[in-house]
Amino acid sequence: MMPKYVYTFAEGDKHMRDLLGGKGANLCEMVRMGLPVPPGFVVTTDACRAYLSTGHEPAELAEQLGVHLRELEARTGRSLGDPADPLLVSVRSGARFSMPGMMETILNVGLTDASVVGLVRHTGDERFAFDSYRRLIHMFGKTVYGVADEHFEQALEEGKQAKGVTSDQDLSADDLRTVVERYKKIFADHTGRDFPQAPHEQLQLAIRSVFDSWNSDRAVVYRRQERIPADLGTAVTVMSMVFGNLGADSGTGVAFTRNPATGGRGLYGDYLPNAQGEDVVAGIRNTMPLSQLAQLDRGNFIELVSIMERLEHHYRDLCDIEFTIERGKLWMLQTRVGKRTAAAAFIIASQLIDEGAIDPDEALRRVTGAQLMQLMFPTFDLERAPAPLATGVPASPGAAVGHVVFDAHRAAAANTPTILVRLETNPDDLPGIIAAQGILTSRGGKTSHAAVVARGLGKTCVCGAEALDIDLHAGQLVVGGTVIREGDLISIDGGTGKVYLGEVPVRPSPVLRHLTEHPTEAATDPLTAAVDRLLRHADYRRRLRVFANADTPADAARARRLGAAGIGLCRTEHMFLGPRRALVERLILAETDRERQNALDALLPLQRDDFERILAEMDGLPVVIRLIDPPLHEFLPSLHELTAKVATARAEGRDPGHEAVLLDAVSRMHEQNPMLGLRGVRLGLVIPGLFAMQVRAVAEAAAARVAAGGDPRPEVMVPLVGAVQELEAVRAEAQRVLAEVENAPHIPIGTMIEVPRAALTAGEIAEAADFFSFGTNDLTQMGWGFSRDDVEAAFFPRYLDLGIFGVSPFETIDKIGIGRLIRIAVAEGRTARPHLTIGVCGEHGGDPDSVRFFDQAGLDYVSCSPFRIPVARLEAGRAAAITKQ
Repeated sequence: MMPKYVYTFAEGDKHMRDLLGGKGANLCEMVRMGLPVPPGFVVTTDACRAYLSTGHEPAELAEQLGVHLRELEARTGRSLGDPADPLLVSVRSGARFSMPGMMETILNVGLTDASVVGLVRHTGDERFAFDSYRRLIHMFGKTVYGVADEHFEQALEEGKQAKGVTSDQDLSADDLRTVVERYKKIFADHTGRDFPQAPHEQLQLAIRSVFDSWNSDRAVVYRRQERIPADLGTAVTVMSMVFGNLGADSGTGVAFTRNPATGGRGLYGDYLPNAQGEDVVAGIRNTMPLSQLAQLDRGNFIELVSIMERLEHHYRDLCDIEFTIERGKLWMLQTRVGKRTAAAAFIIASQLIDEGAIDPDEALRRVTGAQLMQLMFPTFDLERAPAPLATGVPASPGAAVGHVVFDAHRAAAANTPTILVRLETNPDDLPGIIAAQGILTSRGGKTSHAAVVARGLGKTCVCGAEALDIDLHAGQLVVGGTVIREGDLISIDGGTGKVYLGEVPVRPSPVLRHLTEHPTEAATDPLTAAVDRLLRHADYRRRLRVFANADTPADAARARRLGAAGIGLCRTEHMFLGPRRALVERLILAETDRERQNALDALLPLQRDDFERILAEMDGLPVVIRLIDPPLHEFLPSLHELTAKVATARAEGRDPGHEAVLLDAVSRMHEQNPMLGLRGVRLGLVIPGLFAMQVRAVAEAAAARVAAGGDPRPEVMVPLVGAVQELEAVRAEAQRVLAEVENAPHIPIGTMIEVPRAALTAGEIAEAADFFSFGTNDLTQMGWGFSRDDVEAAFFPRYLDLGIFGVSPFETIDKIGIGRLIRIAVAEGRTARPHLTIGVCGEHGGDPDSVRFFDQAGLDYVSCSPFRIPVARLEAGRAAAITKQ
């Protein structure tokens, strides 16, 4: 059977996004709903993937395109490129996942020197026809042949200057004829050929260029940022053109069924009379609020509002809609589930529960831990802010402070926080948008490119600040007599649209304040209430417990307030810093057993007090205490520093004294690769009494808490075990110490699985372990064979550029490689000991994607830094809700 590469809008539906892309599938769905959609067809993602893998279109595609084009011509009563009454089409990209502005669109395909005359005859508007033709030559030249925008823009600017006008709309038909001739010459000069006068060739090249745009630099960067798979490909939507630039009774707009910035109900969007759709999203003209359409064209306004309500009810979510009015007729050009800010995501999800549109599990699936993380960062303290320099459109909330940069490439390369300042952004600015703290433009509205992309990335954005006179060539902006140059510090508020000179003080996030200070009280504002509601449902649904990585009583207390069910990693090496370094020196420099024991005896009460205070904060909850892990020489001065001091003293004829003794000790302990040297369990076995002192401190602290009426639940974790014999030796010593401490509760002894061999021999190790906890940071380093500290700056950026990494394996767990080690260890450990408790205590425990993997792998808990506990709680609940789906 011949593969089917082309579908009419009547053949698809919203469930065919993998094949028809989001845009195509949703157009098909609107046709099924009976909404006014211009006729057209979709070239599938299968065709794109075939083209990208072979370098040419599938053999069957040309024939299928011909069949569907003839059907489209029959439906519209026009032929592509007809000199009398031409059919014109738009060619748009549309992947499964929305990637606004990242791939290509070409409008007015089918216009030629001959057919533009037919368009004049059909519309009766010569100016419109030649304006459409110049747009096609510009888009086609840029997209298909890579002719830089600036060449066309300069020619248009020169045309306006010659006429003495500042707006494109003030150019006459004759002016635009001249511009078209200039554009055709620019095209020929830069491509070596004349602008194509065969309409079918235009269509073929346009489709091919959309396929190619899947792998454009900006699309690759966006996919990497949003973690969209690179092998999906894009569909291509071919639709008969409708025109919003045919006069006062025409126009184009973008509408949202709810406010995508705040989640508020009501009309939200932009409208431009006498304009094409690209004018709205490009931000080259400032728009009017959608509500003003009611005064301009009440009939179409009422119809649009009715369609918006139908679409939101149908999709049960916020919908993003593009529409055009052509000479009084409303057409729907696109709909999709709209991108929204983190705050809007939570508020809308909660609203839809109240409205009965979705259940709480569906609401959980629609928010993410990454969004919650955004809401936990500070906002501006407006009571202490200076008078604003300017006010624009609050397009994407947040408080951003940075140095002004006028170029996206410089923003991407900057080493300090930046605010990217532009007249308007375009898709090529994506690297700078990702790198910047915020985006500020003098043009555009709430649905401009800058606004849409910023909301999707969680970036602060202020658009359309018209008071700003931005001079990109001079590298400055002027507002009210104030000159701001590149490098100057400014602050922008994406919630109010205000722009400030200098750094505005920030205040804590209200969401974080509620979670930290008032976790049991009812929230009063809509955002905090929505977050609290969904977090509580996540706690109800989740199977995974969420623990904290905490080393101090203050961290333990904070973690408990944020919802931690225990401590999964208490790092004891942090207790050897500060004034206690002198005791560590005594331990290292000890030459006899008595000297070593005296040093350990001095450390014992300090460790005991640390543990007692942490156990008090976490009373009734488990506290997993890891025995000392790093090499002891890390607690001493550096080898280079000591060598220099001793050499200087001797050169000056002074006795280096104690420093010479330290240098001798550090030299003896120096290792070429300390990560793979004397640390962890090896250190405890080589330094007699070290682990025994720590275990005794834990046991005595627990006994003291029992005597005080508490319910301490400590557990001892042995780090870096690679062989069961290591754990057996430490366990035997630990059990001997525990037996000596009266009134100590039962204290489980387990191990950290962070060496690949431990994962591969987990069945043996489980025989001597009461629990496992994966140390995914070291497991990743040893599994991949590189040191995080040494390689992240050295070659990770190149690996990300090449697509070897989609994301750093230290940020999100490598499910294929390191994940397999985890699954092996879980399976073999539980085969040997069915009720073995297993958790993870690396920072992956707070990463949203990793949490879902740990849930699927059957772990019992994740442990992360206190700040990330709400994120892990939410993602653990989402994992359960997604599994149920």
